[in-house]
Amino acid sequence: MMFRYNYPLKELNTFGIDARAERYICPVTEEAAADIMVKEQLSPGNCLVLGGGSNILFTKDFDGTVIQPLFNNIAIEEVLYDSAIISAQAGLEWDKLVEWTVKNDFGGLENLSYIPGSVGAAPMQNIGAYGVEVSEYINRVHAVSIETGAKEIFSKKECLFGYRNSIFKNELKGKYLITKVEFNLKRSPSTYDFSYGNLERRVMERGEPSLSTIREAVISIRSEKLPDPSVTGNAGSFFKNPLISTKEYKRLKSEYDSMPYWEIADGIYKVPAAWLIENTGWKGKKLGQAAVHHKHALVLVNMGNASGSEILDLSKKIIQSVQNMFGIKLEREVNVI
Repeated sequence: MMFRYNYPLKELNTFGIDARAERYICPVTEEAAADIMVKEQLSPGNCLVLGGGSNILFTKDFDGTVIQPLFNNIAIEEVLYDSAIISAQAGLEWDKLVEWTVKNDFGGLENLSYIPGSVGAAPMQNIGAYGVEVSEYINRVHAVSIETGAKEIFSKKECLFGYRNSIFKNELKGKYLITKVEFNLKRSPSTYDFSYGNLERRVMERGEPSLSTIREAVISIRSEKLPDPSVTGNAGSFFKNPLISTKEYKRLKSEYDSMPYWEIADGIYKVPAAWLIENTGWKGKKLGQAAVHHKHALVLVNMGNASGSEILDLSKKIIQSVQNMFGIKLEREVNVI
């Protein structure tokens, strides 16, 4: 286990923001993570758990302890007739898990291919793509209390999952380090969920639908639309797609007939934030060294040497423009520090 002081975080966040942590610790086992909490007397106010750094924006140095779990094993916990419980430790790269499940013929996560970040961050954010949210396949979440080091297990119900949301982003924000996630996956599935958007066409171009062809199609689409963080600093989708009521939907549809939408529940509609941003004229625009990506308006990028404050300021201007034009207030998906 490594302890470092005044530690640079530029290589540990996908925006490539030059920030530092007062102290940096990277436990290599779940037990070591629990021991740290007990021995170091950490508290939610002075501790930050960092996964793959793909959903965070540093606007300043972090005056406290950054903990980055490095344990990354995968295990088959239980095998049933048509399903299996698979566990993955928090430090594992998310897409490595998806790749493993596809290769081993476990279905459920293939639509979530190529999403940056770590396994530990997935339930916190309730990541989703192409009509699937990770919460659909989560069985339990294992975590350690930052204040006491006590190990706890949260059932799917206890996680209070919502759209890009969970109890770990609200009531328990900053209070737990997720150590392991259990998934309930399908064994050798014969049916697949790939009807979202243009995914179906891209899958069928590759032949018979399968876990592999769905994963290949998702990777192809995401690669075309999203910039590589190793080349251009970004955190993927910066904003959530807003959910609006029937009343708001009717108002907007009467003014903007071309507005795309999805009815996700009775009386609840989801509108693409990218469409809203693009129609306010922000797509491809710059503010200092921060910019809105020219291919995908939902992605804010570091053009080379942007500060976190520049990117945050750009997001504030976008939020204001969208609210002025559409009466909708966008919410950031990225965690701002």
